[in-house]
Amino acid sequence: MKYIDEYRNKDIVKYFANQIKTISNQPIRLMEVCGGHTMSIQKFGLPHLLPENVELISGPGCPVCVTGREYVDRAIAYSRLEDVIITTYGDLIKVPGSSSSLEREKADGADIRIIYSILDAMLIAKKNKSKRVVFLGIGFETTAPASAAGIIKAQTASLTNFFVFSAHKVMPPAMESLIDEGVQLDGYIGPGHVSTITGKGIYENIPKKFNMGVVISGFEPVDLMQSIHMLVKQKENNEAKVEIQYSRVVKPDGNKVAKDMLDEVFEPRDDWWRGLGVLKDSGLKIKRKYHKFDAEEMIKVEVEELKEPKGCICGLILRGEKKPKDCKLFGKACTPSDPVGACMVSSEGSCHAYYLYNR
Repeated sequence: MKYIDEYRNKDIVKYFANQIKTISNQPIRLMEVCGGHTMSIQKFGLPHLLPENVELISGPGCPVCVTGREYVDRAIAYSRLEDVIITTYGDLIKVPGSSSSLEREKADGADIRIIYSILDAMLIAKKNKSKRVVFLGIGFETTAPASAAGIIKAQTASLTNFFVFSAHKVMPPAMESLIDEGVQLDGYIGPGHVSTITGKGIYENIPKKFNMGVVISGFEPVDLMQSIHMLVKQKENNEAKVEIQYSRVVKPDGNKVAKDMLDEVFEPRDDWWRGLGVLKDSGLKIKRKYHKFDAEEMIKVEVEELKEPKGCICGLILRGEKKPKDCKLFGKACTPSDPVGACMVSSEGSCHAYYLYNR
C-alpha cells in the first residue's frame, strides 16, 4: 500500500539504525511529544534498534493524559444534570475523576454519547431541542480547529442548545517549560499531526532559545528512525534547527484555513498540565464573541473537591523523569481495563503503550 509499505521497509529501518550507530558518539536524550509517536515507537520496538547512548523518552504528547481531573470532574457534574447530553470522543470516557468517571455515570443512566466528530454533537443538538448538548473539546492544535469550525457552524445555524467545554491546549509552552525546569533533553521529535495544522514556525524558539533541534516526524518506523537520525546528526554537528521529516504531509506554513479558524474562535489562556502545572498561554479559551457556546460560561455546576490518586506517577512520566515500569501500580492495580491514571487510559498514553508492547 502506497505510503505504508515503503515506510515499514525493514531494510530502510536497518539502514537508519546503522547510520545512527555510526555517527552517534555521545549520549543523547530525545523526547517525543505526540501520543501517536509513543505508540509507534513501542509497537515497532524502535528503542531496541538504537545504541545505548541514544535514549528515547515520552513527553506530554497525549491530550487526555495532560488534562486535569478537575476537567473530568466538571464534565461528570454536567452529565448529572437532567437536561444535559454529554458528547465525547472515546478516550475520555474511562478517565477517572475524583470519585467517578464518565463511563460509570453512563452506566448509572447519564446520557453520555461517544461520537467521532463535533458535527455528530451538533446533529444530536438539532434532534434534542429540549436538551443542552455539551461537546467535550480535548486536544492540541490538531483537534482544536474542528471545535472552532463546529462553533462557527453552530453560530450560522443559530443553535441555542449546543456548547463546547474546551480543554484545548497548544504544544510549544509545554515543550519550552520542560527545558526551563531542567529536564535533560538534546532534541524533540516534533508532533506530526499538530504540525500539519501549525507548520514549523511554532517551534523556532526552541533552537534559538535553547540551542536544541526539533524534527517533525511521521508515524511509521522509517519516519521515526529517519527523524532520530536527523536529530543525532544535528547534535553531532553542533547544529540546532527545525526540520521537517514528514514532508509528504507537513508544509512549512501549515494549514492557513485551520489556523484562521483557531484565531477566529479561540484566544490564549493560562492552563494546567499534568506534570507541569499552570503554563502561561498554553490553553485555548472560547472568545467572548462566541461565549454563548462556552459551557464554562453558560452552564454553572457545583464540582466536587479534587482528589488525586495515591501512587500514580503519571505526572513524572509526562515530564520524562520516570518511565511506566517505574510505577508500582503499573500492570497491577493499574491496567487499561481498570486504570488508575490517565496515562493508562488513553490509547496514546505512555503507560498504555508500554502495557501493550513493552511489559
